[in-house]
Amino acid sequence: MTQEAVGEGSPEIGLVLPIGTHVVTRVETKDTSGESVRPRGAVGVVVDAPTDAIHAYRVRFVDGGEAWLCRQELSIRKHVQRFGLEQAESPLAEYDLQQYVIYRCVVGSRAYGLGEAGSDVDRRGIYLPPAELHWSLWGVPETLQDRGKEEVYRELQKFLTLALKANPNVLECLYTPLVEYAAPPAEELLAMRDAFLSKLVYQTYNGYVLSQFKKLEQDVRTTGALKWKHVMHLIRLLLSGVTILKEETVPVNVEAHRARLLAIRRAEVPWEEVNAWRLRLHREFDAAYATTRLPERPDYVRVNAFLVKARRSMV
Repeated sequence: MTQEAVGEGSPEIGLVLPIGTHVVTRVETKDTSGESVRPRGAVGVVVDAPTDAIHAYRVRFVDGGEAWLCRQELSIRKHVQRFGLEQAESPLAEYDLQQYVIYRCVVGSRAYGLGEAGSDVDRRGIYLPPAELHWSLWGVPETLQDRGKEEVYRELQKFLTLALKANPNVLECLYTPLVEYAAPPAEELLAMRDAFLSKLVYQTYNGYVLSQFKKLEQDVRTTGALKWKHVMHLIRLLLSGVTILKEETVPVNVEAHRARLLAIRRAEVPWEEVNAWRLRLHREFDAAYATTRLPERPDYVRVNAFLVKARRSMV
């Protein structure tokens, strides 16, 4: 991302709407008795703005009435005109942050090799905000999420911090074979993704699966009901964790185990058999931990140098 990308031609940056901004409501407005007085999509103008991104705005409507509305209840009118009300509700459109997304990939069932007809396309990625916004009083959101499109973008530092902690979802973003877009900073990040792999994978993956299976065993005892999709993904995490310690790479695609994993998701495998597989994988995990060549901790120095360089590129 070049300096020119955030120069004079860029839209005004800021998360608090100034007085005079024309807005469209995302919700219906009600009077003090709770009766609806205006439908969702009503047009108004901001006549009183808060000093931060948390408190409410006073909005005056074309009929002369007013209402206090929170930021998440409003869309900027020009974005509604450009994208439509539904798409304008995406924070990527709302804050003009699309141009700062530096990485977009597909994870989830399609990347795992477990997709079926009708499977969602889960996109994840990273955005690198301009310095002006990052240094401002308002700061930047750690996460941008568009639930309608199954898209989640994390601010660069948040992403790196989670990756250093061996967060499985974030490590999978770095190793997925389904990369849709990577700007130069993201290409550099992908080239150094091994810096995030360490023995912390054992604690993070193993600890999470152990805690979740204890809850599942309690569910079996009390209700007999199980979330089999969750069970499948816990087994998948163990398979992934063992491979990371043995081969020093994150195996996102687990198609070699597809038939068995999908059978678990369809509740076609007895709980006792699933639990026995899980215990065998824990033993494999223990053995892999004892012999892995991965370092005790990730390369914090290398990752920090990358973050500083990326931040400087946005000044």
